[in-house]
Amino acid sequence: MKTVAIVQARMGSARFPNKVMRPICGTPMIGLLLGRLARARRIDQIVLATSEDPRNEPLARYVRELGFEVYRGSEEDVLDRYYAAAKRYGADVVVRITGDCPLIDPEVVDAVIEKFSSSGADYASNCAPPTYPDGLDAEVFSAQALEAAWSAAKSPFEREHVTPFISESGQFTRAAHVHSSDESAARWTVDEPEDFEVVRRVFEHFHPRSDFSWVEILALAREHPEWFAANEHLLRNEGARQGTGQKLWKRAKRVIPGGNMLLSKRAEMFLPEQWPAYFSKAKGCRVWDLDGREYLDMAVMGIGTNILGYGQPEVDDAVRATITAGNMSTLNCPEEVYLAERLVELHPWADMVRFARSGGEANAIAVRIARAASGRDKVAICGYHGWHDWYLAANLGDSENLAGHLLPGLEPKGVPQNLRGSVVPFHYNNFPELETLVREHDIGVIKMEVSRNTGPQDGFLHKVRKLATDRNSVLIFDECTSGFRQTFGGLHKLYGVEPDMALFGKALGNGYAITAAIGRREIMEAAQGTFISSTFWTERIGPTAALKTLEVMEREKSWESITQTGRSIGERWQALARKHDLPLELSGLPALIGFSLPLANMRKYKTLITQEMLKRGFLATNEVYVCTAHTPAVVEEYFAALDPLFALIRQCESGRAVDDLLEGPVCHERFKRLN
Repeated sequence: MKTVAIVQARMGSARFPNKVMRPICGTPMIGLLLGRLARARRIDQIVLATSEDPRNEPLARYVRELGFEVYRGSEEDVLDRYYAAAKRYGADVVVRITGDCPLIDPEVVDAVIEKFSSSGADYASNCAPPTYPDGLDAEVFSAQALEAAWSAAKSPFEREHVTPFISESGQFTRAAHVHSSDESAARWTVDEPEDFEVVRRVFEHFHPRSDFSWVEILALAREHPEWFAANEHLLRNEGARQGTGQKLWKRAKRVIPGGNMLLSKRAEMFLPEQWPAYFSKAKGCRVWDLDGREYLDMAVMGIGTNILGYGQPEVDDAVRATITAGNMSTLNCPEEVYLAERLVELHPWADMVRFARSGGEANAIAVRIARAASGRDKVAICGYHGWHDWYLAANLGDSENLAGHLLPGLEPKGVPQNLRGSVVPFHYNNFPELETLVREHDIGVIKMEVSRNTGPQDGFLHKVRKLATDRNSVLIFDECTSGFRQTFGGLHKLYGVEPDMALFGKALGNGYAITAAIGRREIMEAAQGTFISSTFWTERIGPTAALKTLEVMEREKSWESITQTGRSIGERWQALARKHDLPLELSGLPALIGFSLPLANMRKYKTLITQEMLKRGFLATNEVYVCTAHTPAVVEEYFAALDPLFALIRQCESGRAVDDLLEGPVCHERFKRLN
């Protein structure tokens, strides 16, 4: 009976890339592991099983130089890689060791092999139940059991993790090697950088010895517990429960403050520790994560960027043609002229346009121009207008000033204190409040969203327009979110109110970066007297995408279809609430529809909905940013999945503990610092 230890390792670890080749005391970690494993008396041969990915070439070359065999197979199907390696090297008995266990103990491995042999079982391990420290895991199984699993295992989880089918299907006999005391709380594996620091400290302590036993490590941990504290917060087998996207999100937070570039896309805003976080491709209203799982996006559709759905063919073809022709040069792109003319045509009150590539930039441009035109510094704001200093200055002195404007919890750290009082907020539909602010603060600019959660009441927008005119203040409508969702252009067209400037973004390029500030000539000309300039505002892709997006929108009357779909979704939410005797409140434009259950546990219910809908193949929360790809069939499928969750919430309101249903932390609703 030939016993072959197959060590699985690769350079492309999702949580800690290249870990197996990171040096400890001058030797790559995989070399230390193989050296320790080679001392096992009951192993006839050791084989490294890695993938065909070119990134693994240095690993394969190094291991061969050490004198060990290397098999290279599938990156994703590790079960197939194991089966092929076992077959190539004539294994009768297979010992599974993972490359993240450099402290593997040869005597423990021998003991598990002995347990397998003496028990006559198909499978034996020391990790079910776990009684040894995490990092000493060894699994032993027959070649026949491996072949049977290779033939029968179907799920991606079973193919990736090799042994679940053998250990959990009930088709094979099992045996367990357990220690006399439970030491499973100790963590000696290397999945994260913190793990590596713990293991490195152990090797450095015993250096130049590398044959120390696990019992010696245990004694060291009791003598110096502080050396082992760095990874105490990590959970055993956490990686087996996480998708690739969750692992990458954890990596991201180490190297990117906050994890990403947009608060609204943080995983914690949706489903902490479970949200897939990253996508591999997107089309229509469907998104695929890094593990190839497909979801229907009934959430925020790129945070409102894709009215025409992801990957709209005509828009993408126009962009591809631009790439072929060239995106940048010393000369200007003609498309920016064509786009400016088109936006002015759609808004006859406007005469001139400036372009940028993000909403925050467009807002900053507009405020700069408006201040220059009015000759006054103070700005009254209502709504969300980006991240720049001019806006966050509203929170100087009171960090909750912007709490009612979409972003509660923001402290204006890094914003110069001398901007205090330069920006003052007012509440939507509260005209007397704005009137008082304008009078008492000599407001030169009134900047607001036309509508977000509610529409204007009692002629509010018309009153604001007259006030701005009477006080010679510049009125700016921020339509970065609302534009092109209920009219072909700005939402202000619906209410018959013309501003002095308007801003468009998000949907303007159907996923490509382009934003615009349009305005009256006498206002916009003020841009000539101040400095507003940026290299990448001149690239060609954004204007090209916007021109084609506008063409498709006009032809398909997208604003009509997404408004109708959004209204239907809102009505069906209300019907579900009535069916399950739950209170429900709607908010937002029809195409940016959202709901709230005015209940004490709303945030937990929101998390529960996201958690359970994710299992059913939906990216979903308590709002839907509608696109043209949200067909009646898609909406029907969404509500069929949502109905039982409203029933579940009804059960919780009747006494069932919602906390027992949640499988992780509750979603964030405020800005929070991430660790």
